Amino acid sequence: MSDFNDRIIAEFRANEGRVGGPFAGSPMLLLHSTGAKSGEERVNPLATFPQDEGWVIVASAAGQPKNPGWYYNLLANPETTIEFGTETVPVRATVVEEGRDALWAHVIATNPGFQGYQDRAERTIPLVRLTPR
Repeated sequence: MSDFNDRIIAEFRANEGRVGGPFAGSPMLLLHSTGAKSGEERVNPLATFPQDEGWVIVASAAGQPKNPGWYYNLLANPETTIEFGTETVPVRATVVEEGRDALWAHVIATNPGFQGYQDRAERTIPLVRLTPR
């Protein structure tokens, strides 16, 4: 997965935040997080759902039974940065609780593939709001 992500990160940075292939036309961001255990910086390319107050990301882990590592990193260290387009933005991450169902419906309407992840996950997939700080 690391090589796959590295290629997406390089493509994102070379093309002002746009990537092709299965992600063509979908808004993407690069999430920087600090490892909850290691303290090391991590960078993950993620689909995003821009909102008036920031961005929403989905902790789907492609339908795996556990949340992705970056989710736990954000719980431990919620103040972080993202790259969106050509900008680097400092953000604060919060797990969406109030209004989650309506936001999930928006995610599914925008990108139906996430429903397949939910069907496989056997857990409620968390949504995380990234708000500029």
